[in-house]
Amino acid sequence: MGGHGVIEWLNEADAHSPWSEARVCVAGLGAAGFASADALLEFGAQVIAIDDSEAQTIQERAKIIEVLGGETRTGPGSSANLPEGIDLVIASPGWHPGWPLLAQAAAQGIPIWGDVELAWRLMHPDRVLPWLGVTGTNGKTTTTQMLASMLEADGLKVAAVGNIGRPIIEAINDEEDYDVFAVELSSFQLHWVSSVSLHSACVLNVHEDHLEWYADLGTEPDASHDADAVTPPATPFDLYARDKGNIFERVTHACVYNVAEPLTQQLVEEADVIEGARAIGFTLGIPGLSELGVVDDMLVDRAFIEARRSSALPLANLDDVQPSAPHNVENALAAAALARSFGVSPTAVTQGLRTLDLGGHRIETVAQAGGVTWVDDSKATNPHAANSSMRAYDSIVWLAGGQAKGTSFDDLATTHAARLRGAVLFGVDRHVIADALAKAAPGVPVVVLDDPTRAVMETAVEAAAKLAAEGDTVLLAPGCASKDIWSGYDERGDDFAKAVAELTSSSPEVSNERGFD
Repeated sequence: MGGHGVIEWLNEADAHSPWSEARVCVAGLGAAGFASADALLEFGAQVIAIDDSEAQTIQERAKIIEVLGGETRTGPGSSANLPEGIDLVIASPGWHPGWPLLAQAAAQGIPIWGDVELAWRLMHPDRVLPWLGVTGTNGKTTTTQMLASMLEADGLKVAAVGNIGRPIIEAINDEEDYDVFAVELSSFQLHWVSSVSLHSACVLNVHEDHLEWYADLGTEPDASHDADAVTPPATPFDLYARDKGNIFERVTHACVYNVAEPLTQQLVEEADVIEGARAIGFTLGIPGLSELGVVDDMLVDRAFIEARRSSALPLANLDDVQPSAPHNVENALAAAALARSFGVSPTAVTQGLRTLDLGGHRIETVAQAGGVTWVDDSKATNPHAANSSMRAYDSIVWLAGGQAKGTSFDDLATTHAARLRGAVLFGVDRHVIADALAKAAPGVPVVVLDDPTRAVMETAVEAAAKLAAEGDTVLLAPGCASKDIWSGYDERGDDFAKAVAELTSSSPEVSNERGFD
């Protein structure tokens, strides 16, 4: 059985397809891969799950797959070769298309889906429910949380799923009878989507990030018969933006874009949507027709009301958005647009924002002492995210560094040179930021730390304290991923908060909002 004999029905596959005929390779045993393998085994497919990791969690998941009747290959080199007789490959988020196993599948014409595509297929025809999708370089998780909170405030049963942490397919198999999914989607997940048709979708922003993932996926120049009409090869950023734009394909109701970023509107215009789907903008300014915006410190809707040509409907006050930094107000407007597209009431939008707890590491003040404010924005894992928090403060001692992922810090350094009082840099790509500061802000004191261990954060906080003066904000906005030193941005932020608490504990002016001893 297996061996590409089921390719034709796979093109239209759903939960009722003869999955027992299919031999499926699941590439990766992270949360999404494990959930995919589990679901496929439940549907009777022949599953072989592969992961190069020897981590205990992966080994435990592999044992469960085997108990359920599947095959597994784990440990270094396991993904070097595609198993024989494979009909379908499920690629876990982050698995690069150039990895040998996936490249071999593509070369043999074997379909490759992501876990999102698989979830969409297996949801049909028995448990179909609408998805409201969110993507963007920054703000995805926050916006998805805001959206879920608004939907719940309207009395709906909602699951926040996808890149936010819970695999979609796991929620589909819940006994809970959900009304709607709030789905966070990364560019990696959207790369493997081919039939998903969202109720409504939003691209918050598109800026340089994950360019190393796209670096060797460029296309060849498209030369026509006219020698002067040659389309240049796509850049890594072009490919990244294209994957973000996949979220708009086949949308049925509303495509939500950021008025301040023309590229997001361009992605809407280029998408093949279902007839009747609307383009809905959001802006920090006064909204135009079919937009949500801000008027007199209120978030207002001029898109989903009958009298939108002449008036706007108040949804919430700016004070209902916490923190009320400009980029977070944009997140709230985007969430409100998606919620309103689904018929959520204005009152539920307000209530959803007021009751939301976003968790830590997002522009979170962790202490105040001696006139200096200490702020944790460890969630800022790329330059655009760092820019969002930096523009909220006038005088900054900046803590930054980590894995730059092929991005540039030149524009960020130039934009904020005048408000920088100093910088403390750490992590594997610290010199990328140091070079950008040397060019754009040569007069700013810069401390570069070479310690590759978690202890570097304590040293960084001590160095920042020496650079900071009354009225300054010491801002951890790394602009980089964290896994060169930490397990994630949350652990990095916790280390920052602990170090700040220890440093400032002797001051009577300390207001330690995290509660660390």
